[in-house]
Amino acid sequence: EVQLVESGGGLVQPGGSLRLSCTASGFTYWMSWVRQAPGKGLEWVSEIDGGGRRSYYADSVKGRFTISRDNANNTLYLQMNSLKTEDTAVYYCATDRVGSHRGQGTQVTVSS
Repeated sequence: EVQLVESGGGLVQPGGSLRLSCTASGFTYWMSWVRQAPGKGLEWVSEIDGGGRRSYYADSVKGRFTISRDNANNTLYLQMNSLKTEDTAVYYCATDRVGSHRGQGTQVTVSS
């Protein structure tokens, strides 16, 4: 079973940036980031293919977030810019869009 460990979360002011990382014991072809805001269900954020050439984003983060991967080091990234208070959530890397297999998550809090 693939082990996933996220890091890089924290407290940031609106308009700020964070870079999340996910270290995996192995990658599936498609890898995703999903998030869960307080009191809400899991929300798909972004996904990337095995070669890093195709990536897709939820409308809520398009133009602000960038997903990437380093296959040599089994690491998935999420660069988050222009953060908004509504981006506050626990962020997980996952092997599919619905987050059926994900790590323990990293907390991102956007607040002034």
